[in-house]
Amino acid sequence: METQAHLTANSNRQNNSRPEANFPPSLWGCSFASFSFPQTEFERYTRQVDVLKENVKDMLMASKKDTVEHIEFINLLCRLGVSYHFDDEIENSLKEIFDDLPHLLEKHDFDLYTLSLLFRVLRQHGFKMPCVVFDKFKDTNGEFKKTIINDVKGILSLYEASFLSVHGEQILDDALVFTKANLASSAMQSSPRVPRIEARKYISFYEEDESRMDTLLKFAKIDFNRVQLLHRQELSILSRWWNDLNFSEEFPYARDRIVEIYFWANAIHFEPQYAFSRMVVTKYTKFVSLLDDTYDAYASFEEIQHFTNAIERCCMDAIDQLPAEYLKVLYRALLNLFSETESDMGKARTILCLILREGGKLARGYRVEAQWADEGHVPTFDEYVRNGLTTSAYGVITAVSFVEMDEVAGQEEYEWLKSNPKIMKAGKMICRLMNDIVGHEDEQKRGDCASGVECYMKQYDASEKKAIEEIQNMVANGWKDINEDCMRPTNAPMLLLQHIVNLVRVTDVMYGDDDDAYTIPLKFKRLCHFIIC
Repeated sequence: METQAHLTANSNRQNNSRPEANFPPSLWGCSFASFSFPQTEFERYTRQVDVLKENVKDMLMASKKDTVEHIEFINLLCRLGVSYHFDDEIENSLKEIFDDLPHLLEKHDFDLYTLSLLFRVLRQHGFKMPCVVFDKFKDTNGEFKKTIINDVKGILSLYEASFLSVHGEQILDDALVFTKANLASSAMQSSPRVPRIEARKYISFYEEDESRMDTLLKFAKIDFNRVQLLHRQELSILSRWWNDLNFSEEFPYARDRIVEIYFWANAIHFEPQYAFSRMVVTKYTKFVSLLDDTYDAYASFEEIQHFTNAIERCCMDAIDQLPAEYLKVLYRALLNLFSETESDMGKARTILCLILREGGKLARGYRVEAQWADEGHVPTFDEYVRNGLTTSAYGVITAVSFVEMDEVAGQEEYEWLKSNPKIMKAGKMICRLMNDIVGHEDEQKRGDCASGVECYMKQYDASEKKAIEEIQNMVANGWKDINEDCMRPTNAPMLLLQHIVNLVRVTDVMYGDDDDAYTIPLKFKRLCHFIIC
C-alpha cells in the first residue's frame, strides 16, 4: 500500500532534497509582542472584583435555601467562568447534595430540565449520580416519551447531561440519539467545551436573559476582562520569547503557531494562579510542534536517527553527533529550555525527570513513524495506535502542566501519571485519532506515514467512510473512559483530572469540525480573538 506520495518523498530523501510541507504562515505577525500591560486598569478591575465577589458569595450562600435554585446558581458560576473563586463552597455544597440525593429524589418529582441539570452538575464535579433517574421519561417500549419532545429546555438539558455517560449506561446513549433528533442543529454544541470559550459565549447569552442577576453578570464581565489582561500579558511575553529565538526564520518548514499554542495552554487552566504553568506549557508545546514538523516534514531518516539518540542522551556533548546545523540549533534550544525549567523549579526535580522521560518517549515514537514513512510501511491499526498514544504528545504536555501545582501534585501524583492511567490513555487516543480523521488526506499528500485511517482500512479491509465511523466510535468510548476516571473516589485530585479533561477538550475544538484548525488556523483565529483580544 505504498502511495505515490510516499514514493516521491522517499525519492526526495535519497536525492538529498527536502520535502515541502508548505504550511500556511502565522496569521498574527507581531500583534501581541508590543502589548503594554495597563497596570492602573488592572488594579481598578481587581478592586471591583474583590467587592463584587463578596456580594456573589452572599448570593451563593443564600441560594442554599432551595436545592434547585442552588444547583442553578452553581451552574451559572461555572458557565460564566467565575466558579474558581468559590471552589471550597461549591465542593462542600455538592457533597451535601449528593449525600442527601436519595431523600431529595424521593421528596421531589423533578422535571426533565431540573433532573438533567442536577445530573450534569454533580457528574461534572465527580459525583456519580445514577442514570436510572431518567427511566421515568421512557415509555413501556423503552423509548423516550413523545410528550417531552416539545420541552426544548428539558431536551437541551438532557442532551448536555448525556455527554457525562460512562460505559454500560444505555439510557444515556439513547438520550443522546433522541435529543439530537429533536433539537435544532443550532442548539447543539459539541460536548466538550473549553472553559474560557464557554464563559465568553455564556456571558453574552446571559446578558440577554430577562431573569439575569445584574450583580452576577457584572462580576463575570469584570472578572473576564481582568483575567484577559493577564492572559494578554503572558502572550506578549511569550511572543517576544518566540521572536527572540527567531525560529520562524531558522525553521521555515515548521508551523509558526505561538498564539494558537498559548490558547492550548490557556484551555488547560485559565485561572490567574497558574500563569507560570501556562508559560511553561506553551514553551514546551511549541517545541513539541517543532519536533513534530522536523520529523514529519523536513528531516531525512538518517538525521532523525541521530537527533533521537541525542534527545535520549540529553546532554550538550551529544550535539557533536548531529549531522546538520539546523538540528544543532534546535537541540541547543531544547537543552536551554530544560535548564531554564530546572532553574525555575529549584529542588522540584521529580517533575523535570518526568518531562525528560516523556520527551524521550515522544522522540522515539516520532522516529517509529518516520521509519514507517521512509519504508512506505503501513502498520496494523493496533500497532499504529500503540505508538500513536505516544506521538499524541499529551504525555509530555500533561507532565509539564503539573509544573507549579505543588499543592496537589506531589510524588504520589507523579507516580500515578507515570503509570499511564485510563484517563491519560483515553486522552492520548482521542487526540491521535481525531487529528488523523481531519488531517490524513493532506498528510498522505506530503508523504507522511500512514495515519490511523489508512491503517484501519488495511487491517479490516474497510472503506474510508467505515474506518472513520469506527474511529469516531472509539473516540466516543474514550470519553466514557475519561468520565469513569473522574467519578469519585478518584485516583488523583479532581483538580489534576480536570486539567487533563480540559486538555482533551482542546482537541475537540482543534479537530471537531472536520478541520485541522492548528495547521489551517483561519477558524481558530476567531476563537483566539474571542478570549484573548
